[in-house]
Amino acid sequence: MKRFIITVILFTTTFLSFSQSLEYQDLAILFSQNDNNGSARFTAMSAAFGALGGDISSINVNPAGLSVFKNSTFSGTFNSRNSEITSNYYGNSNTNQDQFINISHAGAVLVFDSAYSKDWSKFAIGFSYRIKKDFNDLFLSEGNSNRATFTEYPLDTNDPTFVYDIADKQRYVNTNSGELSELNIGFSSIHQNKLHVGLSLNFYDLNFTQRSTLTEFNSDTNGNQLDANFYQENFTTGAGFSLNAGFIYKAHQNFRFGLAYQTPTWYTEIAEESNIINNDGFFGDTEIIVSNDNLIYDNTSGGFFPSQGLIYRLKTPSQLTASAALIFGKNGLLSIDYVSKNYKNIKLSGDDFSVENQFFQNGIKNTHNVRLGTEWRFDRLSIRGGLSKKQTPNVNNILNEDSIVNYSDAEGYSFGAGYNFGNFKLDFAYSDNNRTATYNMYPGFNVNPSNLTIDNKIFTATVTLDL
Repeated sequence: MKRFIITVILFTTTFLSFSQSLEYQDLAILFSQNDNNGSARFTAMSAAFGALGGDISSINVNPAGLSVFKNSTFSGTFNSRNSEITSNYYGNSNTNQDQFINISHAGAVLVFDSAYSKDWSKFAIGFSYRIKKDFNDLFLSEGNSNRATFTEYPLDTNDPTFVYDIADKQRYVNTNSGELSELNIGFSSIHQNKLHVGLSLNFYDLNFTQRSTLTEFNSDTNGNQLDANFYQENFTTGAGFSLNAGFIYKAHQNFRFGLAYQTPTWYTEIAEESNIINNDGFFGDTEIIVSNDNLIYDNTSGGFFPSQGLIYRLKTPSQLTASAALIFGKNGLLSIDYVSKNYKNIKLSGDDFSVENQFFQNGIKNTHNVRLGTEWRFDRLSIRGGLSKKQTPNVNNILNEDSIVNYSDAEGYSFGAGYNFGNFKLDFAYSDNNRTATYNMYPGFNVNPSNLTIDNKIFTATVTLDL
């Protein structure tokens, strides 16, 4: 679908049509990302739980941690995210702030004593729901590239026709919405009080919407004005499945290490509906207004809103998590996770995605990520902190012209506290992660992308009940 747009750009002479919406390679990478949402304890320690367990959110990292629980437990988490995106386009800066509130996580673990073998002394089953990736965001870019792309009025009857090739300003508004939710069902047991092993089944529900509007303000040599509004939208839904298996080994009362492998997520059917289809020469809903004739051209007039759908399949990266933790009795702990994510193995199928799949092989890299977390206990009060570093799959962190959006590495920190009332626990966390990005509003044209600075501040609160 969208790949045809490049061909149209090369061969269309009357109108310039292009896509500023995310391409399929951009979507595949976006749908492969993980916000590491979870309980407040999990969040405060930057998700470094691969060798720890004892928190329902650890099922997402290493399901072997379920059998670390001593009692059956239920927890629910409230999440408030403040997102600030600053764009810089040809020297002009704009900042957008939005707040998003949701129930980001809920889960329970049931712990049973084993009646079959004294070597396998405990068995645990865990259920966890979380928002793996929150897509909600908005940014505005505005400036002047001195490059006009909408230069003619489609219904111009003048001879010769007027040419509006003086660029006065461009404005681009992009809104993403939706989420990728994850449901985990995990099983874990412990052998001879040293080796925890676990397996989880993971089910995903994908809902993503992108709406973008590009507005150009152009003029001709006589001061006549042309204002063009170009709107594109994309609605995507899908369902996926993956497996996660791992172990945690207590090598010493003060030291343990873990290893977990998560398979690729297989989305057997992703359905997309989009207005990126040829509509009177434009690949999107288009409105053009000219001042000299006081006329409006609208290719959706009369309720004409053409769209087309596509159903395809996606395989996202697998990942390997190696973890270690130092336990200082009941006083505190220090934990570290190393995560290798196999981005080169992303694959699209169900249509001709040979260009995109070649891009995954040559245009991106596998990533190496680190998470560090610590917790210290003072009677019933716990204090926590964490650091994280997440690599971008972009090769050498540079702009890839085959993509609409390119991200830098992401860095974050977190801290929090919790209080144990006995059978009832209350935890809070604050995390801040930031990165930069480039967004190419004019693919195929010699126009600089918009530079974005993205900062997410997240407040998390969790209530935990021992059953």
